[in-house]
Amino acid sequence: MADLEQLKLKYGSVLNAISQSGVHLTHVHIQDDKLYIEGTCGTDAIKNKIWDQAKLVDPTYSDLTLNLSVDPSLAPKQQTYTVAAGDSLSKIAKQFYGNANEYMKIFEANKDKLTDPNTIKVGQQLVIPN
Repeated sequence: MADLEQLKLKYGSVLNAISQSGVHLTHVHIQDDKLYIEGTCGTDAIKNKIWDQAKLVDPTYSDLTLNLSVDPSLAPKQQTYTVAAGDSLSKIAKQFYGNANEYMKIFEANKDKLTDPNTIKVGQQLVIPN
């Protein structure tokens, strides 16, 4: 029989990512000898980030059932990001969206301060749209 506390320890980084991402949990228990986690998140990007973390813990996730749904009303409000040394819009897009190719979203949201998606400056405050 699966032990809830052991599985919560094993998937601690997943539960931490869930907590940090604003996922609203509805269930965390043992079901069918697996850790069953159910909740709702605001975006597909958040859902994918949680799944990516689960796959890092155990690529087969044979002892985990992760049931996440998306409710756009739970999407985080627009965020800001301060450009650091070594950043590019692609790198920032990868961090926030999980996909470097989404960099144009950030560029479009910051046209008031950016004229070229390849030119950002350390210290700039950028809007990160949902």
